[in-house]
Amino acid sequence: MRRFWGLMRAYWFSDRWKEAWGLTLVITLLTALSSKTSVWMAEASGELVNSIAFFHDPGNSTPMASLLAAAGALLLLVLVKDIGFIGVRHFFSATLHRKWRGWLNNRFNEALLDGNHTHLHVQHSASDGADPGTAAPDNIDQRVQESIKGMTGGAIGLAMGIMGVVASLYFVGRKLIETSTEVSGLEYLGSYGSAVLAFAAVAIYVPLNTYIAVKVGGLLERLTVRMQQAEGSYRGELTTLLRRSFHVAASHGEGVQKEMHGRLYRDIDRTWASLNKVHAGYMSFELIYNFVAARIIAYGPGLLPYTQGTISLKSYITGAELVNSLISQCSWFIHVMPSIATLKANSRRVTDLANAIENVQRPREFYGQTGRSEFRYGGQHAVFGLALRNLELMHQGQDAVPFLKVSDMRFRRGEWTFMRGESGCGKTSLVKAINGLWPYGRGDIVFPEGVRSFYAAQEVKLPHISLKRLVCLPGCAGEYSDAAVASALHKSGLGDFIAHLGDETSDGNIWDQVFSGGQKQKLVLARILLLQPGLLFLDEASSALDPEAKTAFHQAIKDNCPGVTVISIMHEATPPKSAAGVEFYTSVLSIADGVASKKPLVHTLPIELTSALVQPPPKKADTRSPAELASLFKGNSRR
Repeated sequence: MRRFWGLMRAYWFSDRWKEAWGLTLVITLLTALSSKTSVWMAEASGELVNSIAFFHDPGNSTPMASLLAAAGALLLLVLVKDIGFIGVRHFFSATLHRKWRGWLNNRFNEALLDGNHTHLHVQHSASDGADPGTAAPDNIDQRVQESIKGMTGGAIGLAMGIMGVVASLYFVGRKLIETSTEVSGLEYLGSYGSAVLAFAAVAIYVPLNTYIAVKVGGLLERLTVRMQQAEGSYRGELTTLLRRSFHVAASHGEGVQKEMHGRLYRDIDRTWASLNKVHAGYMSFELIYNFVAARIIAYGPGLLPYTQGTISLKSYITGAELVNSLISQCSWFIHVMPSIATLKANSRRVTDLANAIENVQRPREFYGQTGRSEFRYGGQHAVFGLALRNLELMHQGQDAVPFLKVSDMRFRRGEWTFMRGESGCGKTSLVKAINGLWPYGRGDIVFPEGVRSFYAAQEVKLPHISLKRLVCLPGCAGEYSDAAVASALHKSGLGDFIAHLGDETSDGNIWDQVFSGGQKQKLVLARILLLQPGLLFLDEASSALDPEAKTAFHQAIKDNCPGVTVISIMHEATPPKSAAGVEFYTSVLSIADGVASKKPLVHTLPIELTSALVQPPPKKADTRSPAELASLFKGNSRR
């Protein structure tokens, strides 16, 4: 689906091909019947005009009956066409639109939300001036939501228009040939003279104006793409504002935010103004085109044979209506050129997204275009734990130098490592790199085989699902019993919410709004206790908790996750201890001057604390009397 036509035909060659082709066949049949009805309507129009023209003719014995019959026949044909064919066709085309869009939407969601973390990789943009193929697509939400909808609807409309043109050329053209007569001066054409005049008028008038419409359509397409980008950026900033509304209010940042919104909307306004000018000009062009087509071009070819007396008024009107119908159908491209421009703009947005998704299916090759991406991930026996060898982290750029180096480091099973360093030294980047979420760098990362890992970040965003599913993430709710989930909530300090396991809201509010920052981190703790990972990464995962809650957070992991290897980032100078003063962590990883080193925790503490840890506590003096000791000895001897 990386090209327009590949995107257009994918649904018809998918596992839903029966559905797609079935609906297409019905739409094609109804389009053909509608075009055939246009021929009958042209004949009925000619009959109606003829009955009006000869209403007072002495030879017309039943003028009123003839008039009413012709009018009734025309009205019946209009009802059959507009309701029986056009209306029913709209229902089936709208159904096809709904089905196609749903299928395509699912394809993009599956591609973005795969195990490759494509949704993350596709948002990494290259630097300015780099290969456009490595640039991140803007406003992905707008592309998936609006562009797919507009593209599928526009494509179906375009296809139906082409079907109508083909059907009209066949049915209307055939009728024009059947009713054609000889024209004076064109005797060499025989009885096809009037038909040739009609076809010549259409062949000259329609393509010339279609060429003009295509040129204007190209301008409309470019402006439409600019408008979509501007609208998407403005909507994205509004969405961001709502997510950080509290922070804007707390910092009194409304003035800055207002300035940003004004700047983004000015871009919309300027583009909109340009679009309005082009649309207004195109509307005027289309109105003049329609008038000339219906009043001059349509009646011109038959006027010569009519003035020569070779055809009747009825034949003249019928021929003019047929030519007008043919022009109308062949002018469909002109009438919908703004829609075609929008279709092309939407398809470009969708294909660009499809290309971006395809480009990042092999992240190492993708990032290698804009920097060094040479990480190697492997596995080893679980007893050896996690190992890092010759690891270097870099930023984007082929000539980038490492900002963090790890020569050789191992995290054994059951080891708890406290990571510390100044802000910006690369602590989080190191954890991301270990988990395959940092794009640039090189080195070996060897995971313990058969061990589940879990990455707990500082900021927690809760999707709109039930509380049980929130606790079970990333697993499914059906994998765990209610009792197990309730136990995890209780141990994490959220026991008051056990009664709401099946609820998606609390008093009408989603859980992301109900829980405070600390409660969200306790919810993550509940996930850890439920999933029982063997390798746990804590990236400021308890930063919103007070000291006592932070101690309880670590104690719950220590008590309920035996043998877990923990790598934790915290801003504290020393790691937390248990309520009894026992250390949770056994080693410390320090980052300084771009180099990471790991040592046992005891070697990093002050001398007086180190002495207290390495020397046994002094024995208490025995204050019992000799008689008590003798009695104790006798008791031991009897036993």
